[in-house]
Amino acid sequence: MSLINEIDRSKLPRHVAIIMDGNGRWAKARNKERSHGHSEGVVSVRKVLEAATTVGLQYLTVYTFSTENWNRPQEEVEALMTLLVSAIERETPDLMANNIRLAVIGDLLRLPEQVRATLDKSLAQTSANTGTTLVLALSYSSRWEIAEAAKRLAAEVAAQKLSPDAITEELFADCLTTKGIPDPDLLIRTGGEKRISNFLLWQLSYAELYFTDIFWPDFREEELYEAILYYQRRERRFGKTSEQLNK
Repeated sequence: MSLINEIDRSKLPRHVAIIMDGNGRWAKARNKERSHGHSEGVVSVRKVLEAATTVGLQYLTVYTFSTENWNRPQEEVEALMTLLVSAIERETPDLMANNIRLAVIGDLLRLPEQVRATLDKSLAQTSANTGTTLVLALSYSSRWEIAEAAKRLAAEVAAQKLSPDAITEELFADCLTTKGIPDPDLLIRTGGEKRISNFLLWQLSYAELYFTDIFWPDFREEELYEAILYYQRRERRFGKTSEQLNK
């Protein structure tokens, strides 16, 4: 019996973010090239997205390519970019069929022109969809994002368009690439590592953290449901006491 039957649909996380780790190690364990792990990882994205729409998640963000990943061997970066283009082209019809909206965050100007063109086409095609929103974090760095927000606000202060005293958490959040997207309630990281790796540092302030040793290519529907059940067993206090929450 699927774990989906144990999930309380009234207590779903609104937004789940995932650090998809372990593609290379998964491939190495099978004496395959790293690119094979990345290809199989795309299958996991499809399966997890299907599960997310089935259970009714509103937002799913996947850490697709970090700014640090630009430092990988050129051959692997080029293979990843080629895979990204083909995956977006192949999956967009399914996004449309399942009413899924695509969004993207990150330093997109660093992406190759073909990747940006493919992304723009899919973003436009899915923009009116009203189901689950799939957010791709591409060429993304949380420190970069925070620094860019700070520079934007500093420029407005320097131009005397904004008072420093007017800068609030809400205003700062509106300067991030995730403007309009609710903060994640649940972060999942696969592959056995237990760190955040420069991902959504501001937005994850009150997220529940779920770490699993399972490599991303082996993470599928039931693994997502298990993570959601973990989330539903947590008591989310946001600084309050249990007694206050139970009043």
